[in-house]
Amino acid sequence: MSFVTKEKLFSKNFFVTYGLLVGGCFVFALGAVLLVEPYGFAPGGTYGLAMVFHHLWGWRTETTALCMDIPLLIIGILVIGKKFGVKTMLCTFLIPLFMWILHNTHGYDSLIEPGISNMNLFKNQLLAAIFGGIIYGIGLGMVFKSRATSGGSDIISMIVNKYFHISMGTAVVIVDGVITLSTVIAFGDWKLPMYSWIIIFIESKIIDLIIDGSSVKTMMIVSEKLEPIKEIIIKDLGRGATLIPAIGMYKGEQRNIIYTTMTRREMVTLRYKIAEIDPRAFINVIESSEILGEGFKNIKE
Repeated sequence: MSFVTKEKLFSKNFFVTYGLLVGGCFVFALGAVLLVEPYGFAPGGTYGLAMVFHHLWGWRTETTALCMDIPLLIIGILVIGKKFGVKTMLCTFLIPLFMWILHNTHGYDSLIEPGISNMNLFKNQLLAAIFGGIIYGIGLGMVFKSRATSGGSDIISMIVNKYFHISMGTAVVIVDGVITLSTVIAFGDWKLPMYSWIIIFIESKIIDLIIDGSSVKTMMIVSEKLEPIKEIIIKDLGRGATLIPAIGMYKGEQRNIIYTTMTRREMVTLRYKIAEIDPRAFINVIESSEILGEGFKNIKE
């Protein structure tokens, strides 16, 4: 999964991309400070775990998460390769910075008991979980739209995917599920992980809406510059592809079609890379309800 993309400095694409990145990091931080942290939720990721540590021992959430994210970023680069890029590194530092600013202006909620703090925005935990999922989804959707990743537990999921041959989707569920269940150990309240799962579910749906489409995409690409596109699909994204010979009906010329399937984040990255390589390329993106086979769901299931 590659998120290394280059935008021409001070171009329109540059400002749009980094505007999405900075805005997404702020929205995510806002949701964390106002709607997730005060209620004792831990909807996965290093920030979810850091929130548990905050309520247990009083550690600042943003500082704890940053202390976990930096080593994970280094480990990810060493184990997986340089697949994260400047934007993901920037995101790693922007989220804790915005959280620090919000905590110093809004205040730092203290948990009186699981789900009840001294500064709750909502008195109802279910409402907090629903709106927390919406805000989280908007923030992360903007980050993914900028062709970046938030790092943190995503890197753990990538390592699990690489060494245990588990699909990325399953790896994310396993890692975030373990983190979510930590609230039971910390507070002894089974309702908290259930609310956190609501956040994760709503968040994923909002991300899909922002990225525009389902989580898995099938792409059919017609281009005269097949080699560089093939390199990105196979080496950068780690996906397979099939070359289909075809004949263009307008001129009767021999053409080749690249057929490939990937996640929504990989599709966004590939789409922008193709635009740089061959602006005249033709791309058909198809929503796939289910993909069976290597790299996706086991065909035997």
